[in-house]
Amino acid sequence: MFTGIIEEQGTIKDIKRGAVSCSMTISASKVLEDTQIGDSIATNGVCLTVTSMDKTSYTCDVMAETLRRSGLGSLKPGDRVNLERALAVGGRLGGHIVSGHIDGTGRIRNFQKEENAVWVTIETEKNILKYIVEKGSVALDGISLTVAYVDDECFKVSVIPHTGEETGLLSKKPGDIINIENDIIGKYVEKLLKTADDSDDGATGASSDKSMLQRLTENGFM
Repeated sequence: MFTGIIEEQGTIKDIKRGAVSCSMTISASKVLEDTQIGDSIATNGVCLTVTSMDKTSYTCDVMAETLRRSGLGSLKPGDRVNLERALAVGGRLGGHIVSGHIDGTGRIRNFQKEENAVWVTIETEKNILKYIVEKGSVALDGISLTVAYVDDECFKVSVIPHTGEETGLLSKKPGDIINIENDIIGKYVEKLLKTADDSDDGATGASSDKSMLQRLTENGFM
């Protein structure tokens, strides 16, 4: 589990590509402290397992499904990536609960500066937008951010100077791909509600007229 608080930016040192997968070596420093082979490091928000390492870099395998779901396939040597080690027991949960399992990607539509902050607008698919909640949390390239606006086509976050300096978010350009992980709590709630509806076959009364999911949606909870 991760928190979405980026520890450092690493640099892609080498990528060895297979037919549908790849092996990636990343230069880093801070995230290598106390790290061992088999540990997890979130790389632009994607949980990857360290398969080998030395004092200045580590290597991880990226399977085909990960390349399909994320923007890691577009990386090249020299690119900078956001890095975070898995949360240690007793550590502070400074951002929100991040699994490192990307739901999909979006594209940056534009940047708009507002005094000391920068608004970033992200376009993405409806199956991702349905979990985006205003004032809720979202992880973008592994960065824990608060959603400030959402509609049927896009959502916006506001980035403070510190976040801009510590991550690569503001160095991106309109049209660039970004990894998105929705708040895991919303996905579990949806799954549990659907399971409850499926097991309610033959019930009488109000529950048979409308599903629990419908009632929550109509009352503004979904």
